Amino acid sequence: MKRLSQLSGLCVAAIALTAAPALAKETPPVSPETQYIFNTLLFLIGGFLVMWMAAGFAMLEAGLVRSKNVSMQCLKNISLYSIAGLMFWVTGYNLMYNGVDGGFIGSFGPYSFDPVGGDALDTGYSTASDWFFQMVFVATAASIVSGTLAERIKLWPFLAFVVVLTGFIYPIAGSWQWGGGWLSEAGFSDFAGSTLVHSVGGWAALAGALILGVRKGKYGADGQVHVMPGSSMPLATLGTFILWLGWFGFNGASQLAMGTIGDVTDISRIFANTNMAAAGGVIVAVILTQILYKKVDVTMALNGALAGLVSITAEPLAPTVLQSIIIGGIGGALVVFTVPMLDKLKIDDVVGAIPVHLIAGIWGTLIVPLSNDAASYGTQALGVVAYGAFTLVASGIVWFALKATVGIRVGEEEEAMGLDKVEIGVEAYPEFGQGSQRL
Repeated sequence: MKRLSQLSGLCVAAIALTAAPALAKETPPVSPETQYIFNTLLFLIGGFLVMWMAAGFAMLEAGLVRSKNVSMQCLKNISLYSIAGLMFWVTGYNLMYNGVDGGFIGSFGPYSFDPVGGDALDTGYSTASDWFFQMVFVATAASIVSGTLAERIKLWPFLAFVVVLTGFIYPIAGSWQWGGGWLSEAGFSDFAGSTLVHSVGGWAALAGALILGVRKGKYGADGQVHVMPGSSMPLATLGTFILWLGWFGFNGASQLAMGTIGDVTDISRIFANTNMAAAGGVIVAVILTQILYKKVDVTMALNGALAGLVSITAEPLAPTVLQSIIIGGIGGALVVFTVPMLDKLKIDDVVGAIPVHLIAGIWGTLIVPLSNDAASYGTQALGVVAYGAFTLVASGIVWFALKATVGIRVGEEEEAMGLDKVEIGVEAYPEFGQGSQRL
């Protein structure tokens, strides 16, 4: 009897130990207040990481333009970020999110935040945190245009275009998907904005490049391409790393919730996939430039990283690690092959934004169904075409209007002198400027 009693006790203990892991997995439900706090925190952290990308764009562009245009790029980037914030509050957010209801556009007017000390538990997050997170995405789209049109565009016409892009073009396009518009109803999928942010910025940049024209001396009469080296590869590299860091907020916070274990797990997976896609883009760009040009091109490596990031942005959650590396790697390859193609077409893109943001953005959007069964290739293609047609036409109209009225390009003499001297009067490197006097 005693032995039987001991055996029974051991059985009970074994059952208890076996059940312990299962019991450990059962977590108490998270209160609405806790979810509200963590969701809001996600938006705020993601938002300031994406805001930090503005510094990345500024440094990347400052490094890839010639020294006589560096100050201008810095001024353009801090100005466009500020304009994006103002315009997205004035009308952009409401156009994108309020009253779309399966249609093509939201409502006009400024956006209202929660009152001081508000607790909008029905939304699950602070409305101001959501506005801030969405606003910094708008500035990213405008930064894409800045780099492509560098070194020959006037400051004020560029800023005027940014007003229209951030206040109207981008929000209307964004409403079709993220605002619950017609593409959302059709099943189009773009998790964090390969098309909504990057391709929209790329299409706007392409329209501007076609209308603005090429830099003086970029292409010879015989079709020869004259390389115009950037001012600082260290600055460009720093900008790339800043953008890489900011992308974790760009993609990770697009989960839009951090109030459960599942959400946090998914955010972690998004971080990992985002990082691996960028790494894949770099390595493919490095290998291809070595094979094609017998030397590794550092600018291609930098843009390979960015192309990998853009490529994974449309679906950073569902892919496996290997799929993420392949998706990012193909994005890096697209940059290597697209840059010379643009030169053959005599489309002057100073920093390579069109291959990185437009071409890689299209690729990333089209490949979403590979890992996401809820998406279809046909609907993804429909979204790519719709966004391309709308943005190209709308941007083209604005650029043509600016060209016909105030003009968008500096004169040949001003372009030769550099926009730092001509447009703003502040040189980035005055000790090394033309005609500088050394003590």
